[in-house]
Amino acid sequence: MHQDDNTLKSGAFAKAVCKSKIVYGLESEEGFAISDSADYDDENGEPVEVICFWSEEAAAASSAKEAWANYQVVEIPLAEFMENWCIEMNNEGLLAGIDFDANLSGSEIEPLELALELAKALRSMNKTISFETYGSLAELEKQIRKAND
Repeated sequence: MHQDDNTLKSGAFAKAVCKSKIVYGLESEEGFAISDSADYDDENGEPVEVICFWSEEAAAASSAKEAWANYQVVEIPLAEFMENWCIEMNNEGLLAGIDFDANLSGSEIEPLELALELAKALRSMNKTISFETYGSLAELEKQIRKAND
């Protein structure tokens, strides 16, 4: 997928989840729905794993078929997603897949980039959010930028 398309999709995803303050995932006994990256390989030439997330419950539910047929839609509060999920995915070398379709096609983004995109959307929408670990959105952004350096 072209970078401009990914930027547009991540912006739309960010606005939608910032409005609802919920990110949707698919979970089973094996864990969360993952896919192999179509765009990125690791140092061994293997596709990087992508954990898939959706901005709408219905879109997540419609993806729960075939390989993901035994997965259930789960809600992840936005604050938890930003301060725990995005940081942990980054630490584990995973990507975030956003709004994948039933054919396992969607945008792939670095988790810290996604967290910054979400922070930007929260600011532009004048939305407030409370974190467990960070005192403010600005503090979270500062830590993410520090980790990116």
